[in-house]
Amino acid sequence: MLHPGDALSSRRRVLYVILLGALTALGPFTVDLYLPAFPVLEGYFSTSASAIQLTLTGTMLGFGLGQIIVGPLTDKIGRRKPLLVATSLHIIASLVAAIAPTLEILGAARVLQGMGAAAGSVVAMAIVRDLFGGKRLVIMLSRLALVMGVAPVVAPLIGSWLLEHMDWRGIFWVLMGYGLVMVTCSIFFLPETLPKERRQGRGNETVWRRYRNVLSDRVYVGVLIIGGMTFSGLFSYLSASSFLFQITYDFTAVQYGLLFAINSVGLIAGNQAAARLAARFGPQWVLAYSTVVLLLAGVAILITDALDLGLWGTVVPLFVFMTACGFTFPCVQVLALDRHGSAAGTAASLLGASNNAVAALISPLVGLISAGSGITATTMAIVMVGCAVIGIASVWALVRPRTVALLNP
Repeated sequence: MLHPGDALSSRRRVLYVILLGALTALGPFTVDLYLPAFPVLEGYFSTSASAIQLTLTGTMLGFGLGQIIVGPLTDKIGRRKPLLVATSLHIIASLVAAIAPTLEILGAARVLQGMGAAAGSVVAMAIVRDLFGGKRLVIMLSRLALVMGVAPVVAPLIGSWLLEHMDWRGIFWVLMGYGLVMVTCSIFFLPETLPKERRQGRGNETVWRRYRNVLSDRVYVGVLIIGGMTFSGLFSYLSASSFLFQITYDFTAVQYGLLFAINSVGLIAGNQAAARLAARFGPQWVLAYSTVVLLLAGVAILITDALDLGLWGTVVPLFVFMTACGFTFPCVQVLALDRHGSAAGTAASLLGASNNAVAALISPLVGLISAGSGITATTMAIVMVGCAVIGIASVWALVRPRTVALLNP
């Protein structure tokens, strides 16, 4: 056995996939479940669309900050304690959001929700790296990347369905229940996977030194940028889609959710194909191609919107864009964690935090670019294209696929 996870039974591996996948999904669901409620919130609080988008930005910033805090802690004191404390914070913040009387209180609760949800994805990736390596790591991380990619797309679909049966506050009661289930399952079914002898709390090593060691790796910095840009392109679509499709194209909440379901098929297909291709050819080469497809899909949306080809001119290249995201996410995770097994929590937290922080800063550009004229497919695609260009530059300037070795067995 090369890695501890090789001794696990198939049944135990399935349990880990389900539980860790659910923990990973807590963050995207916290961020995206209420997206279909944006127009409702705008009317309820008598405010602007940009003000409502700021609550999304606050959630993502909180999610990023929480990951930066939790990641090094998991390398120092183990995986379980930070997970349980942070998820408990998520539960409390969800309660506050559900009863928030003003937009300001809702925004503050959303920041805390993001911080509380942060531990799920960090701990899930760290546990997978504790247990697995090489090509099996690719397979396990592809499952988490599948959840991480599909959850932001499926969450608005579920949110749309919830809005058919309850008001916007009900969404936060649901998130509170989700957090309670995760804490309970973690207590009873998730053991500690980082033994004391492997923890990094001894000696004079500081959090900053651990971050510096990870950031001194050129390839890691490269995939950090690629991940952040891909996530930013995805979230520019997510933050604009509610207004674009429900207002510009006059979608109902159900039709809007159905669009997300269709796009999730592309994400799933790309993710599963990426796992096989990365194990055979190397994740660095999958990234070299997928980032180009991201650019081509964004340019296609610009062209079709300029030619006034309507709804189909937007949704078809958008499906291609989402499929390319599915190819990109697992390869970013594999390259980041395979190289830093001894600091998996720190590496995972920095990867997740940068993804969300960069996306939180970039995705509102859609609203700023379209200020005064309304959100269009073109304003959304401008941000997507810019992110793809930076991602391609990072592949060849920093990752340099020819210099990265193939994965071990």
